[in-house]
Amino acid sequence: MSRAFDCRVPDQRHGGIVAATSAVRRGNLVVIPTDTVYGLGCDAFRPEAVAALLEAKGRGRNMPVPVLVGSTETLSGVAAELSLPARRLAEAFWPGGLTLVCHEQPSVHWDLGDTGGTVAVRMPLHPVALEVLQATGPMAVSSANRSGRSPAATAAEAREQLGEAVAVYLESGPAGDQVPSSIVDVTGTAPVVLREGTISVDLLREVVPETVTA
Repeated sequence: MSRAFDCRVPDQRHGGIVAATSAVRRGNLVVIPTDTVYGLGCDAFRPEAVAALLEAKGRGRNMPVPVLVGSTETLSGVAAELSLPARRLAEAFWPGGLTLVCHEQPSVHWDLGDTGGTVAVRMPLHPVALEVLQATGPMAVSSANRSGRSPAATAAEAREQLGEAVAVYLESGPAGDQVPSSIVDVTGTAPVVLREGTISVDLLREVVPETVTA
């Protein structure tokens, strides 16, 4: 049976983070708040958990799941061939609304879907998400909604869509303006903006002037 915790209440926050961490380690799904929208997540290194996440969303392998990390240092553990511009962008905008599409690290053993050898990585700017991620390690996380429906602005909204497919829901109040993260491909010589979101192209170019748009 699913459990829900209100992380705005100190006692529930502690219990919720412990419960969510334990659920992830068991291979179950959790819903956590982030600085953009609520996320549906699981252990990135458990293929059966990622498959359950895709099934819960009603989504195919052709839309691979991004990965959230709890520290900038974790980036080099999951991504390979990181360029200096990629590192500068991470240093400037993490934690925050920047997703970097990188070459995946050959040494990692996961199945996030049909990735084509890349992985989309982000470090969110939300204290609850970071506390969970620092305890669990990298998580596969997608927006907490059924495919084709609006992303959830609260854990309660996520529960209406995902129900008992999720073991633990962490509530932290309404999401902010729900502007998605900016997505930048850093697999080439120059960063390429695939989606302009909460971080503008102009801000990205202040850090890496050679950044281009797709």
